[in-house]
Amino acid sequence: MLPKIVWNSLLVAPAALSAALLVSSSALAADAQSVADLTTPVDVEQSDAVAATEAPAAIAEAPVELAQVPAAPASEASLDQIMQYGNEGAATSQDQVTSISQLSDVQPTDWAFQALQSLVERYGCIAGYPDGTYRGQRATTRFEFAAGLNACLDRVNELIAAGLADAVTQEDLATLQRLQEEFAAELATLRGRVDALEARTAELEANQFSTTTVLRGRTIFSLSDTFGGDNVFDDDDTNTVFQSRVRLNFDTSFTGEDRLRARLQWGNFIGNAQRADSAQTPVINDSLFAPQDSFSYGTNTSGNFRLSRLEYYFPLGDATTIYLEAQGATIGDIVSTVSSFDDPEQGSISYFGYNPIYDINPGSGIGAGATFDFGENLQLGLGYLTAAGNNPSEDLEDDVSGGLFSGDYAAFGQLTFGLGDSPLTVAATYVNSYRENSILNAYGVSAQFALNDAVFVGGWASYYDVDELNGAGDATFWTYAGTVGVADLGVEGSLLGLIVGVPPRQTELEVAGDRVTAGTQDAALHIEGFYRLPLTDNITITPGVIWVMDPGNENENESVVIGALRTSFSF
Repeated sequence: MLPKIVWNSLLVAPAALSAALLVSSSALAADAQSVADLTTPVDVEQSDAVAATEAPAAIAEAPVELAQVPAAPASEASLDQIMQYGNEGAATSQDQVTSISQLSDVQPTDWAFQALQSLVERYGCIAGYPDGTYRGQRATTRFEFAAGLNACLDRVNELIAAGLADAVTQEDLATLQRLQEEFAAELATLRGRVDALEARTAELEANQFSTTTVLRGRTIFSLSDTFGGDNVFDDDDTNTVFQSRVRLNFDTSFTGEDRLRARLQWGNFIGNAQRADSAQTPVINDSLFAPQDSFSYGTNTSGNFRLSRLEYYFPLGDATTIYLEAQGATIGDIVSTVSSFDDPEQGSISYFGYNPIYDINPGSGIGAGATFDFGENLQLGLGYLTAAGNNPSEDLEDDVSGGLFSGDYAAFGQLTFGLGDSPLTVAATYVNSYRENSILNAYGVSAQFALNDAVFVGGWASYYDVDELNGAGDATFWTYAGTVGVADLGVEGSLLGLIVGVPPRQTELEVAGDRVTAGTQDAALHIEGFYRLPLTDNITITPGVIWVMDPGNENENESVVIGALRTSFSF
């Protein structure tokens, strides 16, 4: 965390301080380590891998007077002059202050400029620009000049401390002493800032959370109510509710390219109760699919914080990424769902913001996966997840066995075309799953196309072939939808979304070799609109309306309208 803080401080500090920190021979730039960014192949949440750094070393004491550079008393320098130099370069970028040869004030024809340039060439005080050259023919501000002078003083100190005093001529010592006297005010300001930065750095080092782990949190407040559906729910009128969820992600990197994520989660969401004595088809099609009135962020942990996600991924070569899933993984955590609405904090209100094929994952979500990139626009993803991969028992409840290879599982593959900056992204997905004595084969296609920088369209379709569905027979299901999104509408960072589609519905049921037409369900229609509005960089509100016609895939059921206001906090 510290190098990143120092770097950010560099961006807002005056140009002279930046120059002092970027001079390669200066002790203030020693031991700086880079900060690597963690990126997830799928998710919009990005993490930082943070490395520790050491505080700058103190200037070594030397037996000559010029090696001691005390801060000049305020009485020896004009306050206006110090303030002027202290504010110089505040708007310059970090790559503009790498040497003494910039801007104005000290001209290349001045004796001081030529003297320092000579010292630089003999003692290697300044490494130069990124191209390895020293552009000594341009003017520089006095404050930047002082930064270069400070570097040369440090270099001479190092030579003397190393017992190489003979390498420094008396003429050069006299020149340095004269330069010190002329630029005393600038050196005093520079040293004062460095001292303050060192003190702040030491405080941060002593109180830092971790040198490798970043904590990222997401909190959701949800105010919602459901209208209609009187013959679907237990109560004729459902109540307005205020529900919430908290996620704490601890993201750790050891190489800058890998990520270990541990997620703690709490939520108090309770779904609507279905009418137990109704002859109508219930809202839930089958245990394979989410309820048609559920939220994308709905979570109930029974009042406890739980470890809901534990994963480690790392690159293997330039084109392969390996995923080790220890808890709570889904198919969409390994491969892309090809939907900009697939984000419970920032995307759609309902679960129907992406292809339901990605929700075919049993139980605990323990397993592994890998992605293979073939160029920039083609990726193959493979994975295997289990329901009880941590349980060695062969006789669990509901006739479910444990273990990695003996119990319920989902094995999947996906070919994705057009990742990255491509305007068109298309994914073809196949899932083979065994769950609760049923064998499922699912086939899906998902796509999204950017019409321009703001408007995109997308959609999906998937087909499910299930053998021995709940012991009743063989069945098939279909689902499909279309989406439209408009980004930055009215406010930068906003998102207007529209989803229209048919939730998973049973289309065939075969019992004892006969086609049973009664097994065909009606088609519900899901229409959803939402508008994400950022209030700050960390707070967004998303009002949304969900209209489900013929809920539960039954024409006799009354329509259900759900209104929700989601507030998302990120920290």
